[in-house]
Amino acid sequence: MTNPLFYAKILLFGEYGIIEDSQGLTLPYSFYKGTLKFSGLESDFEKKSNDSLLKYSEYLKDLKLPETFQLNISKFKKDIKKGLFFDSNIPQGYGVGSSGALVAAIFEKYSLKSYEPEQVSKDELKNLRTIFGQMESYFHGKSSGIDPLICYMNLPILIESRDSVDKVTVPASHEGKGAIFLIDSGMTGETGPMVQIFFEKMKTEGFRKTMKEEFIRYNNACIDAFLKKEMTPLFRNLKSLSVWAYEHFKPMIPESIYNAWKKGLDTNAYYLKLCGSGGGGYILGFTKDYSKAEKMLEGFHKEVIYRF
Repeated sequence: MTNPLFYAKILLFGEYGIIEDSQGLTLPYSFYKGTLKFSGLESDFEKKSNDSLLKYSEYLKDLKLPETFQLNISKFKKDIKKGLFFDSNIPQGYGVGSSGALVAAIFEKYSLKSYEPEQVSKDELKNLRTIFGQMESYFHGKSSGIDPLICYMNLPILIESRDSVDKVTVPASHEGKGAIFLIDSGMTGETGPMVQIFFEKMKTEGFRKTMKEEFIRYNNACIDAFLKKEMTPLFRNLKSLSVWAYEHFKPMIPESIYNAWKKGLDTNAYYLKLCGSGGGGYILGFTKDYSKAEKMLEGFHKEVIYRF
């Protein structure tokens, strides 16, 4: 049997907010994918990946996982010796879940108990998320477990609160003038330092208040409107969210994007928001008229992920 592919993910709504109990909405993104493979480790990429897996296996060996989620670490270590590596085109530091896909692939291959994503109950989802959080914390401090969960399930997931996640149906994409798209900022962003900046900001009462009363309100309203396909409230709240982020998430917005972000707000032609932790990588764009937004964002590499 060929090893399954694990797709990247896009956190459409909820960046940083999910740390503070906002809702979040994530979608699998099949343009980027990764899978575990064996090789003679001829290339540098394969060698490096194999070395990383070896280091990671040491971390997993010491991880105390509940009985129903045990991993066969000795088989994992044997396979690493045989030339196992993670073959992936998911860019690192782009906010699309590169470590999440790796964690999902390892869990799928080495978990002693197998799970069928379609049959997974809401309780099991919660437990899987906890396990994935522990497994992924090796890569960037404290992980919420959401990225690997999305990659593993390969289904849209609604994060209802800090403790509750569920599968959700997203309105089908269809060819219209509107679009959700990714903009490449041309630089990578590291999750760890960005999350650190966020926690520093959270120490001030004013920021905590605006996060709760404004960001979370706009964010949750966007999710609600998007799932109902109500475009007027979606764009009204998107603008509020984009203005808020421009004021309060300045350090997380890649410098190359500043002017474009502001231009969207000034012209209402499109609105930008962070995709994941920011600092680089992709930025998300929403527009009612993609051909107009595309002209205004000339010079940036863009990828459309959803049409309406």
